[in-house]
Amino acid sequence: MTPVLELDGITKRFGALTANEDVSLSLGQGEILALLGENGAGKTTLMNILFGHYTADEGEVRVFGAPLPSGRPRAAIEAGVGMVHQHFTLAGNLTVLENITIGAEPLSRLMSATGPARRRLRELSDRFGLAVDPDARVGDLSVGERQRVEILKALYREAKILILDEPTAVLARPEAERLFQTLRGMTAEGLSLIFISHKLHEVMAASDRVVVLRRGRVAAERRTSETSAPELAELMVGRRVARPVREAQPPGAPVCIASAVTVTEGGRDLLDEADFTVHAGEILGIVGVAGNGQATLGRLLWGLTRPTRGRLALGTEDLGRMTPADCVAAGVGRIPEDRHAEGVVGEMTVWENATLERLSSPAFSRRGFVRRSAARAYAADLIRRFDIRGAEPDTRARLLSGGNMQKLILGRNLAQGPRLILANQPTRGLDEGAVAAVHAELLAARGAGAAVLLISEDLDEVLGLADRIQAIVKGRLSRPIPAEQADARRIGLMMAGAWDEPVPSSAGAS
Repeated sequence: MTPVLELDGITKRFGALTANEDVSLSLGQGEILALLGENGAGKTTLMNILFGHYTADEGEVRVFGAPLPSGRPRAAIEAGVGMVHQHFTLAGNLTVLENITIGAEPLSRLMSATGPARRRLRELSDRFGLAVDPDARVGDLSVGERQRVEILKALYREAKILILDEPTAVLARPEAERLFQTLRGMTAEGLSLIFISHKLHEVMAASDRVVVLRRGRVAAERRTSETSAPELAELMVGRRVARPVREAQPPGAPVCIASAVTVTEGGRDLLDEADFTVHAGEILGIVGVAGNGQATLGRLLWGLTRPTRGRLALGTEDLGRMTPADCVAAGVGRIPEDRHAEGVVGEMTVWENATLERLSSPAFSRRGFVRRSAARAYAADLIRRFDIRGAEPDTRARLLSGGNMQKLILGRNLAQGPRLILANQPTRGLDEGAVAAVHAELLAARGAGAAVLLISEDLDEVLGLADRIQAIVKGRLSRPIPAEQADARRIGLMMAGAWDEPVPSSAGAS
């Protein structure tokens, strides 16, 4: 297969950290190459070098046989390389057409040529099956639609090589399946694709070939048809990976009770008469497609919004009237949906993030002054206990990989022995090893008597961890069902609103 892209001996260092070391790989015409590796293995750094965001210390990138100038995204675009980032780079207040054409027209043009641009966009939409309204405001689009806009933006600039960084990190499974069908169609049209992923089932289903990075180096390369998900997981982390198994245990007393809780904003019920109870030593799973009220439920349980009607109790206390500071004091631990925006302050150090919610505690402050030595010692203990790799107490949090950032958030909360843990999408974007570690910590907290409310779009995660499961659809919660009566088919129906579906006779524990 004639290579359209070659990376030869790429090395990139950030101070004492070597992110990529002597990495070489190639991409063929019409091929889908999966780039696999643990969080922090160097995948995104490598793709940023390819696209010109970073300059390699050593090595060369060649596109269609010609060397690619380093450190120049414009040169990459002109050579036919397009990149779709994990975190979308779209202006929410502009239309789809405006987002796609911005920066693609010469500055000397006084007015945008919207007619030809609109016709070209519609042609690309039809050709690649990426349906989207050119006049829709991007801020009003679903996550899946924004993904299409990002891909169309690259295709509009005549990309022949497309890089997708964690393309399904924020997509529900049906949206992810549609995306990969589209990508297959794109390769039939002659495009070549690299996608970064942690999801082994997607890699096995969508790719032609897999390159595995471990600690910045190429650890293995496999034809997808000649490998398996367990082998790839072992190649990623250098050891066999097995997710922990939930063991049955009797629940304790109710810890958090919601009775007919409604949250109304802008004339809309974001939560509608929601009822649930989480017991001590239990994981209650809330599963649903994104945008059905999960974010509101998370804000409610952390004191960021209040019920319009109904009652929300934490033991004998009124949780519905608490502030976030009250929640911390009452023993509520929170793993937020977006670890970058809500979980850590990137420019602060690990020790500052580790103690941020409890700086007023005598353990970390005295007479208004922070006890830095005590805070650093505490952070060092968290790093050791929760295996936060690549971290020292004075490391900036933004330099941590996604998995290690999540371990920092987990450690900060679980080390305090919380009564209630709100785990909102706790493994989104994490590799298989990090997923297993997060699951083990949540099950350990359950075993220690904590009540865990798990909000997730991942059916396998909910089926593997939860003792009872409820679906959320348009702000409404189904009745709970025991995990022993749940399977993927029944939960899928519940996510679609079919809550009264009888239990299949073949359903069993998952």
